Amino acid sequence: MIQFLSQPWPWYVAGPLIGLTVPTLLLLGNKAFGISSSLRHICAACVPANIDFFRYDWRKESWNLWFVGGIAMGGLIGNQLLTNPAALTIAPATQEALQQLGVHDFSSGLLPLDLFGWASMTVGKALVFLVLGGFLVGFGTRYAGGCTSGHAIMGLSNLQWPSLIATVCFMIGGFAMTHLGLPFLMRLAGL
Repeated sequence: MIQFLSQPWPWYVAGPLIGLTVPTLLLLGNKAFGISSSLRHICAACVPANIDFFRYDWRKESWNLWFVGGIAMGGLIGNQLLTNPAALTIAPATQEALQQLGVHDFSSGLLPLDLFGWASMTVGKALVFLVLGGFLVGFGTRYAGGCTSGHAIMGLSNLQWPSLIATVCFMIGGFAMTHLGLPFLMRLAGL
């Protein structure tokens, strides 16, 4: 059984299982699926500031913190007990595209060391990309009123028009950043 569970699951199994999370949460108490809101709950619980955005009854949403904690624990347990024995690699076409951008060290598997190794983290430009990227992701999540899981999984399943717009914008932004932004930033950083 462990061997079966440790293999990559095809999209037609994993996708519906993720999708079934939505009706399960709705049946268990009209709960909405989303991850980004948990950061607001954590801040409301831990930051004693007198900021209007954090003044609400976060305890009513504490189930969301348990849900996110369960995701983290599931990832840790899965990594320890259900690790796929086959080596994970970047697709050859992706490797070739990254090599054209100056990324050459694929020895660690899925994370090229040119971008994600400790040595690259000490370069000022890489740190700027991480901090700027983190800020943009956080800002975009709040500006869009939720993250990809909240809009693309929960919002679309509830036929919410704003979630459709947000999901389309997420996809357009991802494609634009991959094909236009990343090459520009890699040239700018000299990586």
